[in-house]
Amino acid sequence: MRFVLTSLAAFLISTSLLAEDVNLAGDRDLGDLAFQKQCVACHIVVNSSGKKLAGRNGRSGPNLHNVSGAVAGIVDGYRYGKSIVAAGAKKGLIWNEKNFVAYVQDPKSFLRLFLGDKKARAKMTYKVHREKDARDIYAYLLSLSDNQ
Repeated sequence: MRFVLTSLAAFLISTSLLAEDVNLAGDRDLGDLAFQKQCVACHIVVNSSGKKLAGRNGRSGPNLHNVSGAVAGIVDGYRYGKSIVAAGAKKGLIWNEKNFVAYVQDPKSFLRLFLGDKKARAKMTYKVHREKDARDIYAYLLSLSDNQ
């Protein structure tokens, strides 16, 4: 019963949070530039057919294809930290614009607050310093997504 209620809550949260993405605050063209400057050292965007859409050869972070609307910590082939897996699998963290922007600006603090665990850790140590850049990056990633 608890699993059913948790699943239902995660579904309701994700669908309402995904609805927020309809009116994105970011600019995808500026997001492309911000992604090239701030994200490519660790991340790539490769679609399901294997075509590289963005990035160089960064592999220390997960592939960001279809990140918008996805549950956190589920990209196949990437070894996530325990905290991000718990945030996605146990607490239903969905990468909508609000969560993505908050996370990339301070991954460790975001996870500690989201999980209510002052010992939570983030493998991502880089911080996007400007909220505008984070919103633009999200809009750019959404433009490369199958989830538009």
